Amino acid sequence: MRSSPSSLKYDVIVIGVGAMGAATCYYLAKKGQKVLGLDQFEIGHEMGSHGGQSRIIRKAYFEHPDYVPLLERAYENWEQLEADSGEKIYHQTGLLYFGPPGNEITGGVLKSASLYNLLVFKLTQREAKRQFHQFNFGNDFEIVYEPEAGFLTPEKAIRTYAIIAGQIGARILENEPVKSWKMKGDSVLVKTNNETYEASKLVITAGAWSSILIPGLHRKLKVTKQALAWTMPTEPDSYALGKFPCWLMKDPDRGPYYGFPMLDPQEFGDPFGLKSAHHFPAEQFDPTMRERPVNENAEEDINFALSRWLPNANEKIVAMKSCLYTNTPDEHFIIDHLPGHDGRVTIACGFSGHGFKFASVMGEILADLAIKGETRHPVGFLGLNRFEY
Repeated sequence: MRSSPSSLKYDVIVIGVGAMGAATCYYLAKKGQKVLGLDQFEIGHEMGSHGGQSRIIRKAYFEHPDYVPLLERAYENWEQLEADSGEKIYHQTGLLYFGPPGNEITGGVLKSASLYNLLVFKLTQREAKRQFHQFNFGNDFEIVYEPEAGFLTPEKAIRTYAIIAGQIGARILENEPVKSWKMKGDSVLVKTNNETYEASKLVITAGAWSSILIPGLHRKLKVTKQALAWTMPTEPDSYALGKFPCWLMKDPDRGPYYGFPMLDPQEFGDPFGLKSAHHFPAEQFDPTMRERPVNENAEEDINFALSRWLPNANEKIVAMKSCLYTNTPDEHFIIDHLPGHDGRVTIACGFSGHGFKFASVMGEILADLAIKGETRHPVGFLGLNRFEY
């Protein structure tokens, strides 16, 4: 049955109901906006950047201290989502950072912690080996522990935002790819494979498909296919949730790796194993390709890192998956109004493999930008003006 013309008009249309889009629909609906969310897949799919059970959340941000105020708000908003839904989204495990002297990870963590009075501890080799016996630390490594860090459950978070948004008035349409959009007077028209919808404002949170939908950004966004691995330790109980932290380290030869505790599949879903991954821009990839084999050499790469730093964590690899990074040249996000569209089109993209933890505050920010044209949150450093556009 076709919709009536009045049902095709909205205050705001959100293209892409993944992490950022689902949260944006939620905040727009809470603010009384008539909202349409459009996604080309099912909500909570594994075709983008958010699949794979878990995403680290942390406050002592080594990438840049300007992210810390956003993270403090993100923590508050994740707590509010849990209160609104009754679902547990955030799991506090602590986060162990380590790497060679002078590495940017522990150095950046300590800088952010100092600037914002965040709780972190520098550990001696003896303290680290006593508390975290599963790890093999380099003899001269710097070791830092952030007790209030942990992980989020991405698929559950996205579905929860979308469900509540729908309950309070948003319309969320799955499996409805957007073909094109354009300005028409004071409105934005969005054409899908089914209909043409109209709204006063548009928010594009299309992840790896952003360069396809946002004119002028194809040279600024590089999509890469990243490998995620689940391994079986020789003594799984030592790596269980509650006994083992999240971790992030700098290998002196290959760069950053990270991982999580083992998670009960009855609560968190499959696969069952110790999840870890290499954080770096990997093989460039076309997101329109539906087949996503794991990158060549990915198993060797995980075997290398775990044998070096978690020697009993990999009796065998039990599963491997792929997810997508959408990388900017400086690896910082893009949050802004799209130039030349009278403030009616807001974009959020280029999260460069470290964005999910911000979804709860990004939804609030994008709702503000769409409705009011501005936000009180400090996102100026993420604007398009740092690039030639």
